[in-house]
Amino acid sequence: MSSQPMKIVVVGAAGRMGQTLVRAVAETDGVILSGATEREGSDAIGKDAGEIAGLGANGVIISDDPLPAFVEADGVLDFTIPAASVEFSTLAAQARIVHVIGTTGCTDDDEAKFLAAARHARIVKSGNMSLGVNLLAVLVRQAAKALAAADFDIEVLEMHHRHKVDAPSGTALLLGEAAAEGRDIVLAENSTRVRDGITGARPAGEIGFATLRGGSVIGEHSVLYAGEGETIELTHRATDRLLFARGAVKAALWAWDKNPGRYDMLDVLGLSKD
Repeated sequence: MSSQPMKIVVVGAAGRMGQTLVRAVAETDGVILSGATEREGSDAIGKDAGEIAGLGANGVIISDDPLPAFVEADGVLDFTIPAASVEFSTLAAQARIVHVIGTTGCTDDDEAKFLAAARHARIVKSGNMSLGVNLLAVLVRQAAKALAAADFDIEVLEMHHRHKVDAPSGTALLLGEAAAEGRDIVLAENSTRVRDGITGARPAGEIGFATLRGGSVIGEHSVLYAGEGETIELTHRATDRLLFARGAVKAALWAWDKNPGRYDMLDVLGLSKD
């Protein structure tokens, strides 16, 4: 690893999460903001990324052309939209840099493209970048393994702010996948995302999802294990977006000296999947 600071590009730098990422880079030793981009036509083009983020001018001007920024960078932080993240992963592969992806709502086809990009880039992608949520996922998997499907039903509950566009959230799906792994089943074949009308009895072994949206809630997730006469609940509540941004910066620094490949936050945090 270089003795120089890691040069980081933030894409979507004028958005809520983008501004938070800019602030996280500014507060972290060992990294500097070397570039910032926004979509073509954004009102933020040509403005100072530090001023947009409330830090004061930092000399990094927001551009709508990511290529020059990627070429000069060591890594990129990306909490945008699936189509943009796929494009950025291709550029990251061409530049042989780190690409940290916190984007949610990605399809299987998107994931295949990220995996292809990981032949040349260091891709770190997770439905949630926080230490607490990833520790929760480990506990969810262990609990699902210990509590038999015949005795305990699993429900994943999540709530986010009114502006969130995908459901269930990436974190809810991450937790659902952890539960499915604990039960040694395929989530897509054993989950229910919507219940409405006369649904009949709950199938044994099903993993259910419930989604709430409203207000300014940053993120609340619970996994319930409901048995006869008892319920076990594992919960995480986020009160500041900065925790996700700090996790993304940590992921970038961790991946900087790694070989090209597809990683997740469990790899970054050294949390066992066993």
